[in-house]
Amino acid sequence: MTEASKGHLAMLCFSALVAGSFSLGGLVANEIAPTALQAARFLLAATLTGAVAIATGRIRRAHLAAPWRYFVLAGFFATYFVLMFEGLKTAAPGSAAAGFTLTPIIAAGFGYLLMRQRLTPRIALGLAVGAGGALWVIFQGSWSALVQFEIGRGEAIYFLGCICHAIYPPLMARLNRGEPPVVFTTGILIAGALLVAVYGWGDLRATDWAALPPLVWITLAYIATFATVATFILLQVASLRLPASKVMAYTYLTPSWVLLWELGLGHGAPVPLVLIGVGLTVLALVLLMRPEPQREVTPA
Repeated sequence: MTEASKGHLAMLCFSALVAGSFSLGGLVANEIAPTALQAARFLLAATLTGAVAIATGRIRRAHLAAPWRYFVLAGFFATYFVLMFEGLKTAAPGSAAAGFTLTPIIAAGFGYLLMRQRLTPRIALGLAVGAGGALWVIFQGSWSALVQFEIGRGEAIYFLGCICHAIYPPLMARLNRGEPPVVFTTGILIAGALLVAVYGWGDLRATDWAALPPLVWITLAYIATFATVATFILLQVASLRLPASKVMAYTYLTPSWVLLWELGLGHGAPVPLVLIGVGLTVLALVLLMRPEPQREVTPA
């Protein structure tokens, strides 16, 4: 398997795991303060990755150099997660995912600014097709639903978070100095836990943890283990092997995965017309997976 193929496979898994955050997050967004939930999420996730890093002996003194890198990256990603759950208080998972479709385009801009990653005509076509397919899925093929779409407070808050999410892949590739994924992820998660805990200390103290519904704890376990630890590592693997535009293009699959999550949670099946949008997102990924004439990113 080529390095690029590893990156594509990592992002395919990433998109499926991230989708669960939308569906589960929408169920518990009003049960716990976003900052309290995210602080607990980062702390639990950092404990898990730290234990693995120590057990496997992957941590080296050199990995502790320039710790400001971990705080910078954690600041952007923690902000994304907090704003995501803040937005889901009033925005439906589907409408929030609509704003997410702009992330690859924004990431392409950051990729050029930070890494001089150029957008080829084929990648641009893939991004356009993917955006169209994702929007088709979100609005279930209904033009009237798209026209009537209104950007509320929740959608606007979440879109600000999407900007933070878009800058993460190229910035991570720029700041990584060859640390193993589990070590680099642990550093980011520890920094994220500290940042969110300081920012949301009031919410942490005010939360009656013993009285939280079981669904909140299930959601916390999922987002800490799968939507944080696993996705952080997968995103790092992909970001070191693919341009930011290709990495974030996999977010176009998120609405399709959300539909499956919603179906699994008993929220009803989508109309058959939605399958056209799913087909467009798959076509976009086929365009993006084709290798470029020259190597795009050299793994650290």
